[in-house]
Amino acid sequence: MTTNTKSKELFARAQRSIPGGVNSPVRAFKSVGGTPIFMERARGAYMYDADGNRYIDYINSWGPMILGHAYEPVVKAVQEKAMQSTSFGAPTELEIEMAELIISMAPNVDMVRMVSSGTEACMSALRLARGYTGRNKFIKFEGCYHGHADAFLVKAGSGVATFNIQTIPGVTAGVSIDTLTAPYNDLESVQKLVNEHSGTIAAIFVEPVAGNMGCIPPEPGFLEGLRKICDQEGIVLVFDEVMTGFRLAPGGAQERLGVNADLVTYGKVIGGGLPVGAFGGKKEIMQHIAPLGNVYQAGTLSGNPIAMIAGYTMLKTLKDNPGIYKELDEKTEYLHKGLEGALSGCGSPFVINRFGSMLSVHFSDKPVNNFAAAASANNNLFNQFFHAMLNSGIYLPPSAFETWFISAALSKEDIDETIEVAGKALNPSR
Repeated sequence: MTTNTKSKELFARAQRSIPGGVNSPVRAFKSVGGTPIFMERARGAYMYDADGNRYIDYINSWGPMILGHAYEPVVKAVQEKAMQSTSFGAPTELEIEMAELIISMAPNVDMVRMVSSGTEACMSALRLARGYTGRNKFIKFEGCYHGHADAFLVKAGSGVATFNIQTIPGVTAGVSIDTLTAPYNDLESVQKLVNEHSGTIAAIFVEPVAGNMGCIPPEPGFLEGLRKICDQEGIVLVFDEVMTGFRLAPGGAQERLGVNADLVTYGKVIGGGLPVGAFGGKKEIMQHIAPLGNVYQAGTLSGNPIAMIAGYTMLKTLKDNPGIYKELDEKTEYLHKGLEGALSGCGSPFVINRFGSMLSVHFSDKPVNNFAAAASANNNLFNQFFHAMLNSGIYLPPSAFETWFISAALSKEDIDETIEVAGKALNPSR
């Protein structure tokens, strides 16, 4: 059992200078209860907290640590680049190399613009879609999270779902009125919205594999149906690949699922975990971004050399070693099957969703294929499960509405330990 004396002291201290004691809400543990764990270092599949406890990590910095923490080639590349300067505020050749690498890996991406976060990438992609089409409205899906820009917070997932905040103070009705929402995996509801708002919808934003209400894969035909609607109506289809980009395949969800998007957004994954993002897509659309076009977007630290070298090093490793994806899938499948056996005696129905190296556990007696189903699960039982796992050194996302991320650094022994702990988590007598 772990002890967290120093984490408790640090959290008490943090609350005096940081709102809620954290710099991103889901870290506060308010959904699951208890005190957040303050981390000190990480390597490979493990994180170590301020009290010296070791955890097997299933968050992996919310996705980007595909190769594990402190991956040596990335660390070395960052150290060498930092000696040349941490920022220039001017173009570098590395930015070109990074864009060329992304274009070589991701289908249907002709041009890329670097930004500093996934939120900024999605916000910019929406502005671009509006500028390109001359329309204002867009469709998003309940429980999908595209960052905290005002327009995206309507019926959002992730931390908004975790805190059950569906009416956001500070987001005006004027902004919200242009955000149309539909249930995930419900093509009929999308078609209904398109019919009702014909000629006014600029974009459809979707997580091709949802990760902000747990892991929820698209049902057969859902993404293909969105593509068809967008083609028929002149709507820009935007894949938010902040989570899935370069995780599900070298070309992300577009490659894995065989569905083309018009624009794609990326986040911290393209910086190896550093604060970075990007959006890209067809030249026909991307050429409308300033200074080439008149849709304005800017960022002083966009293309930061430290983030670029970290991302370039990691993505190049993934491109040159595609077998990593088979390894990730096999490890996640092994974990999935093990958890099914381990939880079979917990006395409560459960559903495990998995796609590639993303996975989530829902204590529900029915399929979890959209936000309403995820919200109706027994999330109090998940909280109990979370703490039992945490106390035995397994670090899961502190919310039933977040997907788990598996890294290549996990060993079979790590996964076996996780399965063993899960078997006892809700049934200590086992």
